[in-house]
Amino acid sequence: MMKKILLVGESWISNATHYKGWDQFSSTTFHLGAEQLINSIDSTQFEIEYMTSHEAAEKFPSKISDLQKYSSIILSDIGSNTILLHPKVWIEGETFVNRLKLIKDYVQLGGSFLMVGGYLSFQGINGTARYKGTPIEEILPVNILPYDDRIEIPEGFNITIKKEDHEILLGLSGSWPPLLGLNEVVPSSTSKTIISTPESVGSHPLLVIGEYGSGKTMAWTSDIGPHWVSKEFLSWDGYTVLWNQILKWLVV
Repeated sequence: MMKKILLVGESWISNATHYKGWDQFSSTTFHLGAEQLINSIDSTQFEIEYMTSHEAAEKFPSKISDLQKYSSIILSDIGSNTILLHPKVWIEGETFVNRLKLIKDYVQLGGSFLMVGGYLSFQGINGTARYKGTPIEEILPVNILPYDDRIEIPEGFNITIKKEDHEILLGLSGSWPPLLGLNEVVPSSTSKTIISTPESVGSHPLLVIGEYGSGKTMAWTSDIGPHWVSKEFLSWDGYTVLWNQILKWLVV
């Protein structure tokens, strides 16, 4: 049976000012960050609905019944404010359901949840993502740090496998291409760390799984695309294998 997954985030708008002598002009561009992941997923097993960051403030589900249409919810590189501040709150000053609490309820009742790392994941750049102390931290298998949690490793690092026999890693033995960064978190006492960075860069958790209520939760603390995911990692056959097996674990 096809499993439906809601992927939220992984988009941004850039505005640039171009100076040419006395003159200048501005240009605006829109970017998507999840296309390679979506193209790598087995479309016979998974149907991914891609809700971009600018859509999520208004369109992210506000009823538990609407969330339960999905086998899994993924937040990737999208800060807590976007989920918290529906236009009715931000523009009109009305009360509205707390959709972070709604995600918590969804998982407690048997849904699954994944947070993917990035500049606006976990606590994020300058602490801007602000998931520390929220219902999302309660359900995650990791504790979030209360400050800018990015770790930049421009020279790259190769992963350390902690649970070689785990189903997510089936067929992924041997060396992996490098990753270039991640968010720093602390595994919770009941979680399992499947992959980490090597001791030389702190043994930081990279892939952590756990349970909350009747549901499953996961943290992947690096990104799904550049810049933390290197070109070599994206072109590696294991990228497709890894992400299909991550999704399979979440929804089974």
